[in-house]
This record gives sequence, C-alpha cells and structure tokens, in this order.
Amino acid sequence: MLVIGAQDAVNLLRFFDDLPDPRSSVNRLHRLGDVIVMAICAIVANADGPTAIAQWAKLHAAWLRRHLALPGGIPGKDTFRRVLGLLPPATFQQCFQQWLQTLQTTADEDSENPKHIAIDGKALRRSHDRKHGLGPMHIVSAWASDFGITLGQVATEEKSNEITAIPQLLERIDVEDAIVTIDAAGCQKTIAAKIVQGKGDYVLALKGNQEKLLHDVKFLMLGPIQDDVAGGPVSRYVEVEQGHGRLESRTYYQMTAPSYLHGRSEWKGLKTVGAAVRVYEEKGIEKRDVRYYISSLRRNGPQFAQAVRRHWGIENSLHWSLDMTYREDESRARNRTFAENLSWLRRLTLGLIKHHPGKQSNIMKRRMAGWSPAFLMQVLTGKGT
Repeated sequence: MLVIGAQDAVNLLRFFDDLPDPRSSVNRLHRLGDVIVMAICAIVANADGPTAIAQWAKLHAAWLRRHLALPGGIPGKDTFRRVLGLLPPATFQQCFQQWLQTLQTTADEDSENPKHIAIDGKALRRSHDRKHGLGPMHIVSAWASDFGITLGQVATEEKSNEITAIPQLLERIDVEDAIVTIDAAGCQKTIAAKIVQGKGDYVLALKGNQEKLLHDVKFLMLGPIQDDVAGGPVSRYVEVEQGHGRLESRTYYQMTAPSYLHGRSEWKGLKTVGAAVRVYEEKGIEKRDVRYYISSLRRNGPQFAQAVRRHWGIENSLHWSLDMTYREDESRARNRTFAENLSWLRRLTLGLIKHHPGKQSNIMKRRMAGWSPAFLMQVLTGKGT
C-alpha cells in the first residue's frame, strides 16, 4: 500500500480499499483511491469544484507522483466530476468512519463528559435545479461538538423532509454514550426511540409540531420562570456573557417529567423537561426568548445547559464556517449526487482544518495548504506545529 506523505502520516488510500468503484471498467485510466485523495487534498487547499481540483492536481503533479500511483497521469475535471457524481453518498461517507474515529481518540481520552452530537439542517441556497423542478438541496448533518468534525450527513429536497432524513442519519453514526440534540423538526417519538436504542441520550426542542406536549411543558415551566427560583423538583442554572458591548444572560430550568405529561409513556426514555430563557439586547431594546425541551437525561442543570448551548453553537461552528470558509451558499452544483458528495468533502475537510492545532483562521489554513504541501500534510494528519 502506498503512503501519501511522511513516514508517520495517515495512509489515506487504505480508507478506500473496500469502496466499490462505480465506473465502467472499460477505458478506466485512474484509480479510485487516487482520485478521491486528490480531491480531498485540493479541497483542503482552497479548491471549490472539479475544475479547481483538476487544476490544483496539475500544478502539484510532481508532488502527487511521489506518493500516488497515477497510472493514467493527472485526471481532468470530467473525471473528478464523474467520480463524485457516481459514488453513492452513504457508501462514500462510510469509508471515512475509521479516519473520523482516529480524530476523536485524543478528545475521548481527555474528556470525562459524554460526547455531544448536534443534528441540524442547512440549505445549499444556490443548488436549485429549475430544469428538473428542484429547489435548493438541504443537508442534515451530525456535528460532534467536542471534536469539531461532521460524523455524517443526509441530503433532502425539502426542509420538511428532515423528519425522514434524521433516522437515516442516525443509522450512519454511533450515538452510544452521546447526548444528541435536535431542533423541533426532529422532535419525533421514532427519533427519540432510535437514539435510546443506540444507547444514547437526547435533548429535543419543542415547538408547535407537538402542540399538546408543548402546552404541558409550558405550564410546568411557568412557575419557575415567572418566579425565577429553583428548589425541590426544579434545577436552575444561569450563564452571563458580555461581548460586543452588550450583556446576555441565559437561565436554564429543568425538572423531572411528571407521569401525567401528555403522551409521556410514548416517548422512549423520557425523564425530564426543561426551558432555556435568553435575555439580550438588540438595537437598544431588551428582548427575551424562551425555548422548551424534553430529554432522556436525568435532572442535572449544568449538563442540560451545556447540551442546549452546544446545539446553538452548530450555527457558528459548522454552518457559518462552511459559508465563510468555503462559500458554500454560492455553490451551484446541480447534480444531486455530486452536490451531496462535494458537500460531504467540505464538511470532512473543515473538520481536518479545525483539528489542526495552528492558531490561524480556517480561511488562512486553507490558503497555506494551497501554498505549501508540507502544511497540507499537517492538516491531513493533525500534526501541526
């Protein structure tokens, strides 16, 4: 097996040993593993599509030839587009699981707390295909907050389809001993049951899609929130932050779910209900936002607060980073399979960039990877200086 880097570098090719090649064997010039490795390297190094990937590979041909077989030379843009447009997304993601596990090992050893997985959706705003009557594609991702990596994703045509996408995503990832947080779209009995069956815990946001349950939880939380007290069956936890010249407070309330809660027995593992009250200032006016939750966690104010706060962080840690670092919202990929696989490679490489110990911004790390193959190898192996 060939190695793509220094002696102690990750052997990227081994992750694709069992990946079936979807291309016809007739006139096949380029090895599947070579094509994927080049695509990963180029996307880390600031490429944003098949044309840029092919151009990066051409400019770095001498370096690539030292580490890859390349029996057909450097592929053209059509080869990269064809491969990413044919690989089944679920199978493609699965071949990276061992690699992702190596990125989690150190953090697992250093942390005594349960790992946190936030599941949320994001629209690729310019991925609409009017010719075939398709709107923007939505990507539902599982984000490991502790490690800053995406564990898996599922593409859907409509935001409403997230209800069916989330169970598919849970099939692809390991939730054992994890706290899984999901917005209201994922507050479904089947999803809660699937997480518990996977030996994980859940914190699910409540909105109007569970109207009677939401009504009961609001009623239960009314007294603690109005009186702003804790004691007896209610835990209270407060966080105060100051930034950009303004003060923001978040108060979390949690209590054991009573037996008379609407549909309680139908929610597998349900133990507690909670609320998060956010008080902040916007344009000089104080505003207040209240969100409600159900959870399989036992009553523990700090743990509940941490789970809710980490879920809010997916917007900055993943979605905002994808837009700022990769300009994902500007992507115009039309082929759905190609767009989903390219989206997965963005999320995968963002995790690698975040995992790199350097203090540079994500954008600067991508630039440096384009300038220096040595720095690129640091990103791929997570062994920066």
